[in-house]
Amino acid sequence: MDLRIRVAEPGEYALLGGIIAEAYLGDGLLDGPEDPYLLKLRAVEQRAAEAEVLVALDADGSVLGGVTYAAPGTVWRDIAGPDEAEFRMPAVARAGRGRGVGEALVRACVERARSAGGVRGLVLSTQPAMLGAHRIYRRLGFARTPERDWEPVPGLRLMTFRLELRTPS
Repeated sequence: MDLRIRVAEPGEYALLGGIIAEAYLGDGLLDGPEDPYLLKLRAVEQRAAEAEVLVALDADGSVLGGVTYAAPGTVWRDIAGPDEAEFRMPAVARAGRGRGVGEALVRACVERARSAGGVRGLVLSTQPAMLGAHRIYRRLGFARTPERDWEPVPGLRLMTFRLELRTPS
């Protein structure tokens, strides 16, 4: 599949916000269309101003998904330590599922973290129900870090993963 990952452009923010919101709603990861987290999922413009939002594009330029990459020092990190980057809100449109889009987005985050000076790890939080995503994380070398699991709101337990980044010798 011809797939390209790049930084999201302003004209794609609303579309990407809709794709992310629909993915989370469609997968039953929210408490319905009134869930307040939907506002954060749709706030691509804000995330792009405060972190780096990446999009996956099909050969014809169609947006298939996206992810927010938060380097050290950015406000979109939830669990990352000072020498860690974090990625958040990965989502793939129905049309992109099963085509390697999710893995390509995660790999792009890994590449960014590896190329950043002083970043020793890449971390993420995920819901227990996101089994397909967990398979991608494990396949790419992420390890579970249950000691970092947390609840952003009461009753919503998030699992965490970390990828140790090797620095070149």
